Amino acid sequence: MQIYQVGGAVRDRLLGRPQTDRDWVVVGATAKQMQDLGFRAVGADFPVFLHPETGEEYALARTERKTGKGYGGFSFHASPEVTLEEDLKRRDLTINALAEDPRGRIIDPWGGQRDLAARVLRHVSPAFAEDPLRVLRVARFAARYAPLGFTVADETLALMQTLSQSGELEYLSAERLWKEISRALMEPCPQVFIRLLRKCGALARLLPEVNALFGVPQPPQHHPEVDTGEHVLAVLRQCAKHNQPLSVRWCCLLHDLGKAATPKEQWPKHHEHEQLGLKLVAAVNQRLKVPRDLAELSLLTCEYHSHAHRALELQPKTLWKLLQKFDLLRRPQRFADFIAACEMDARGRSGFEECAYPQAHYLRGAASAVQAVSVKPLLERGFSGEQLGRELNSARLYALKHYQQEQAAKP
Repeated sequence: MQIYQVGGAVRDRLLGRPQTDRDWVVVGATAKQMQDLGFRAVGADFPVFLHPETGEEYALARTERKTGKGYGGFSFHASPEVTLEEDLKRRDLTINALAEDPRGRIIDPWGGQRDLAARVLRHVSPAFAEDPLRVLRVARFAARYAPLGFTVADETLALMQTLSQSGELEYLSAERLWKEISRALMEPCPQVFIRLLRKCGALARLLPEVNALFGVPQPPQHHPEVDTGEHVLAVLRQCAKHNQPLSVRWCCLLHDLGKAATPKEQWPKHHEHEQLGLKLVAAVNQRLKVPRDLAELSLLTCEYHSHAHRALELQPKTLWKLLQKFDLLRRPQRFADFIAACEMDARGRSGFEECAYPQAHYLRGAASAVQAVSVKPLLERGFSGEQLGRELNSARLYALKHYQQEQAAKP
């Protein structure tokens, strides 16, 4: 039995990056031997085991063969006769097909160290084109390592294009797609992920609503970048720069979908694009089975982001209705995320990246004014039931009017 550390931990150590999850390959062993040593099997049909003390994954060396469609359409063969080189050959990229023995010696049969030095993401073998998930994985790695100068090899991009055209992407489950997309959006350069998917043809199949934004013009006085798709990429770039959470990044990706649905004769203007986008945002959320809180927030952001941009002009009643739409008093973080998404939207324009966004401070102040209204004085005055609700609503509206007067009086 020989045990090797493999994959991401080896890759990141060689890059001088923090190592997170550690994976191991076991050569020359059987499932019974692993269990006799106290390892716990992860599943009955897969040769992966958890270490009895560390809980880290140890997989028997195996080979794979394509037997069906999609990510799960493979059969595998695990036995003591499978070599380390054969196991590494089934991996996606050369930089992930590295192993390290207990003495720290690197085993690199497929040129991973060479590609690390050259900053290239390159497939290990033609079998790469058998797994559609690898299109998303390579795009995600590109988004992660773009700050280090990594690019995708031309021949690997060609295989990604072949996969995108093959129809295999349609066999990926919604859960698997959402997992890869959500992880990619949290990488240092999420815009690289979207751009690479578009380049290989996968975006048109996985997120056609986003792909449709490219080539849609906007008024140059408000959007010097003009192209709506490029604007969305710039907004994602701002999200990463400002360390926004997934909820904000997801809203930013979808907030302008309606601009691809406005009548072309009106371009570059996009009247009522917020309402036109709601059906498209809902379709994406449903198709990918997006978690409910993110789905709701993305719909609200699509519908009301223009309200945020005009916040300084809103009447107190309109502002109060906006706060109510977000259920501010019970879900304050949702409104905070909305404000953040709108600020990223404003900054994601050529020449506006460092400009102030006073609307954010103004909206946070308005929220605080409403949150500060106490129900206790109204209860002490004997109000209850529906009458209490009306009085409380009036008190909050008054607080907003007072807040706006204070802001207007400031020099």
